[in-house]
Amino acid sequence: MTEKTDKTKKARNSRSAIARVLIIDDDLTLCSMLIAQLERKNYTTASANTLEQGLELAKQGGWDVILLDVQMPDGNGLEFLPQFTTTPSYPEVIIITGHGAADGAEKAIIGGAWSYIEKPHVIRDLPLHLARALQFRREKQKLKVVPVALKRGAIIGNSAKLSRCLDHLATATASDINVLISGETGTGKELFAHALHENSNRADQPFVVVDCASLPDTLIESTLFGHVKGAFTGADKARKGLIQQADKGTLFLDEVGELPPAIQKNFLRVLQERKFRPVGAGRELHSDFRLVAATNRNLNEMVTAGEFRSDLLFRIQALTITLPPLRERREDIRDLVICFLDRLCRRYNQETKGIAPDLIEALMSYDWPGNIRELYQTVEHIFAENSEAPTLYSIHLPQEFRIRFARANVQQSNTETPAKQLPLWKEYKYQMEKDYLKNLLLHSDNSIKEACRLSGISRARIYQLLDKHGFSGRSQT
Repeated sequence: MTEKTDKTKKARNSRSAIARVLIIDDDLTLCSMLIAQLERKNYTTASANTLEQGLELAKQGGWDVILLDVQMPDGNGLEFLPQFTTTPSYPEVIIITGHGAADGAEKAIIGGAWSYIEKPHVIRDLPLHLARALQFRREKQKLKVVPVALKRGAIIGNSAKLSRCLDHLATATASDINVLISGETGTGKELFAHALHENSNRADQPFVVVDCASLPDTLIESTLFGHVKGAFTGADKARKGLIQQADKGTLFLDEVGELPPAIQKNFLRVLQERKFRPVGAGRELHSDFRLVAATNRNLNEMVTAGEFRSDLLFRIQALTITLPPLRERREDIRDLVICFLDRLCRRYNQETKGIAPDLIEALMSYDWPGNIRELYQTVEHIFAENSEAPTLYSIHLPQEFRIRFARANVQQSNTETPAKQLPLWKEYKYQMEKDYLKNLLLHSDNSIKEACRLSGISRARIYQLLDKHGFSGRSQT
């Protein structure tokens, strides 16, 4: 009997060791229900009721899955998702929420969540989600992962969101799969395309850029496909198109959303067959290129609006890397500024400049709609205007930038949470009692009997309060 019990315990401990679940939710009742449900399956569990507590536990490592609520007392769980997914054990994260929304589900998946469950169904649906997540995790851990030493080039930063993009980049370098790089203007899409090329087996071959937004309407086909001599007026000699120039290398379609519909149709066939016909030519040519495309537009919305071919979109987005805007990776700003200043100092043969903390603080307070490109232009402006200054401070920023920073600080000060402005309860209660007694004595003409009648407070309690606050009243029976 003892031997059997020991075997059972060992089996449970073995299962627990590979199934550790952390629950982060401020609903104590739900936490208790989930813990009971999971422990019946012999999972090891723990719970936290704030994001801060949850992060502290998660950073201790060892968790396989984290169940994360969205609306928490100290923040939004979705905003903290990257911090949880990058904790030491790199757990799978299942979002649980009492207010399901399509946008929230999308944000969860983009942020790296395994799945998204609404709370009314969590007890019913969790076992299946959990089983699949754990199976995926076990299979993933069995895979032999070979570290990839990426040549990052000018890609600066180590934030969680940027690191995730670099992981996708490393994955893409292992094959010739078509890659779509999306992101706002100035987020570094071309830098990522260059890095993808430099880390691929085509690195010693051409990297050909096609700026789809600036292709001349009358020469688009000629620019892309090339032409033979005499194909049209002015074609006094044959010319290789960009597709042919990219043979054996990488063809980068920058702002692919700007391709005219007619060219989208022609280019679709090029992607399918890797064959094209130069303008005026009698036969097709072949080009073995790797396609990387980039856009700052929502191509799915363009497909819905009939502005972009759905079949072309399917072809170019076999793997998608979505670059975060700078406002979502503010922790990288310091590294970017240091890099930009170092580059400028070397270019103009100047001594390395110091960077004051208040400058970084000011730069991090701004949302940077122009992203990294705008940040570089701002740093370049500061450098040019203060080339002799050994250290750069926030006062060196352009005036309009300083005004915006100052106004933001004032607004932040005026909109602090009420909890930070409230007095301690004891202080508030004391003053409230004192003000009440003062008004009570005024209305009762200092008559204790009348004060008792008006307030409903006993005579003994009235005297206690008067003594406590230093008041006096004339006694009447």
